[in-house]
Amino acid sequence: MSVAILVLALAAPAMAAESSCKARATEKKLAGAALTSFMKKCESDAQTTCDTAAGDKKLAGAAKSSFTKKCVTDAVGT
Repeated sequence: MSVAILVLALAAPAMAAESSCKARATEKKLAGAALTSFMKKCESDAQTTCDTAAGDKKLAGAAKSSFTKKCVTDAVGT
């Protein structure tokens, strides 16, 4: 459990450096179908990036799930 917390603490600053999907959608003034499409693609891209980051950190099981969930949530900005 403490390993997962440590990993999450180290990952948060890295994700904070990039603007969230929600912030980018607001900057682009997206609405309706364009917003939905953008958010879906952005979340999918974030999932892929976070899965790769978890693999690079050699996380498995609950640590990987926890890391990936937080990583995607931070990237999406919801």
